[in-house]
Amino acid sequence: MAVLNKETPFQLEISDLSMSFGGIKAVQGVSFSVRPEEIYSIIGPNGAGKTTIFNCVNGIYQAQAGSIVFEGKEVLGQKPHEIAHLGIARAFQNIELFRGMTVLDNLMSAQGYRIKYGLFRAALYLGRCLREEVESRDKVEEIIEFLDLQPVRNTPVGGLSYGLQKRVELGRALAMEPKIVLIDEPVSGMNLEETEDMARYLIDINEDMRITIVLIEHDMGVVMDLSDRVTVLNFGIKIAEGTPREIAENPEVISAYLGEEQAR
Repeated sequence: MAVLNKETPFQLEISDLSMSFGGIKAVQGVSFSVRPEEIYSIIGPNGAGKTTIFNCVNGIYQAQAGSIVFEGKEVLGQKPHEIAHLGIARAFQNIELFRGMTVLDNLMSAQGYRIKYGLFRAALYLGRCLREEVESRDKVEEIIEFLDLQPVRNTPVGGLSYGLQKRVELGRALAMEPKIVLIDEPVSGMNLEETEDMARYLIDINEDMRITIVLIEHDMGVVMDLSDRVTVLNFGIKIAEGTPREIAENPEVISAYLGEEQAR
């Protein structure tokens, strides 16, 4: 986990964010800020608005109100590919891989938005084209090694176990060479061994690659073990923020998860 310095400028600042779908207020005036190299978790019951916030940050949704500032630049109003160029990547809860393509090709696909050569150079496969292809392949090979995917690097992802597919999904986000990665429920549906492996990879990504992680997760063991700070949502409203210990002892958080009668 990050060694937090309260004087360090925030990398991601979300202020008074609101998003509605018809009469449903999915997110209502939510604010929080994330420091560089932090592991920051967003938790809450189903339907609390967690994924909606991610969708606003990476441009899938355009929030109706509020501000999202990344490294001093306003993100709201920008398109997903423009936000990716700023250094924000996303690993989805529902695996969004090309199932007929190999692990290697799936990771290579994430490098596509960085390619700058034109059609003519691509046809000849010379100069900048060749150089960028080699650089992309080297970067992807590093990620394959980092995530222990060497044994399946040439295997179509549709034939892999669920746990391995989740790891490839994470790898594809890393292949975008992000400064911050939004990870939606990385251990959902995993067994204990797969969960422990994923938790270790997340720590290594944060500490070795020095990438900021914003995490949505229902597994409270993972959240409490990995997080520097946690924000709690309930029905689209932020009800608490603090360290894992502060959150675990917060009566309003306990009530939101267990219900009034059980929490007493």
